[in-house]
Amino acid sequence: MKFSLFVHMERLGPEQKHAELYQEFIDLCEMADKGGFHAIWTGEHHGMDFTIAPNPLINIADLARRTKNVRLGTGTVVAPFWHPLRLAGEAAMTDIICNGRLDLGIARGAYSFEYERMTTGMDAMAAGQSLREMVPALKGIWAGDYVMDGKFWKFPKSTSAPKPVQQPHPPLWVAARDPNSHDFAVANGCNVQVTPLHLGDGEADVLMGRFKDACKNHPEMPRPKIMLLMHGFVGADAADCRKAAEDLRRFYCYFGAWFKNERPISQALIEPLSDADMDAFPQYNAADMLKNTVTGTPDQVIKRLKAYEAMGYDEFSLWIDSGMTTERKKQSLQRMIDHVLPAFR
Repeated sequence: MKFSLFVHMERLGPEQKHAELYQEFIDLCEMADKGGFHAIWTGEHHGMDFTIAPNPLINIADLARRTKNVRLGTGTVVAPFWHPLRLAGEAAMTDIICNGRLDLGIARGAYSFEYERMTTGMDAMAAGQSLREMVPALKGIWAGDYVMDGKFWKFPKSTSAPKPVQQPHPPLWVAARDPNSHDFAVANGCNVQVTPLHLGDGEADVLMGRFKDACKNHPEMPRPKIMLLMHGFVGADAADCRKAAEDLRRFYCYFGAWFKNERPISQALIEPLSDADMDAFPQYNAADMLKNTVTGTPDQVIKRLKAYEAMGYDEFSLWIDSGMTTERKKQSLQRMIDHVLPAFR
């Protein structure tokens, strides 16, 4: 099983300045590159100071000059926020800049807050349909002379300018949860990204089952890769891990509040959550964070990851955004590099 870092500059409040958050992003990515990670993934969000990542391709172009070894992936671009011709061209240019290290992950998006601002009345169902149009469109535009006549986009014969270094195109990944998404990804020759979020190993097993069912449904297609994305923290001892679980509980409460899209927002920041507000999210309690994320001492983390490898996952991506201090993130990542990765070589 290979290992990657998932990082896209999430913060809970204004204490950490944007420039500081970006420097933290660079520092963590350089650590992962030098430390033997296979890839770095970074995502796309708009108008939310919870995640300052309006265009992951810009960040990847910057990382291309700062890293040497890792592949660089979008985890993910949000299909309904892009025109296919624009995404094909910008992704191809990014692939040139990073000398063929680009992986392009695509999703339908998740936050209704963003749909309200980036689209005209679109909901999650329509966003999923736009994803299903985007994937074949990208392949067609990269191949050249592609005519688009879909529900969401229509344009005459077009070709990507430039074309990507990787041929026929960079690896495509689809963020999948429900069985139909897995089936679509496998049928269209795409790798699969999954995340149990706060639901733990049981959900990881369910998601793998959906992937395997999709592979059985399409025996004509080569088995794609599947990546498991989860929060985690490699702690020095039990007390360090308990503190990480408390931090992750707070992070997920903010995540849940953004997802519900009910709290007041000013200057792209959600109204701070009180202890009582966080108590309204019992599913994110610290005990479950400790149980359902990859949080533990190095030996505990290795045991957990070996189980995911046995399930059939090809890649584990450590979601490092957590509301923790930069120093604690670096400490966890260094323990991952020093004590966990060697167990899988």
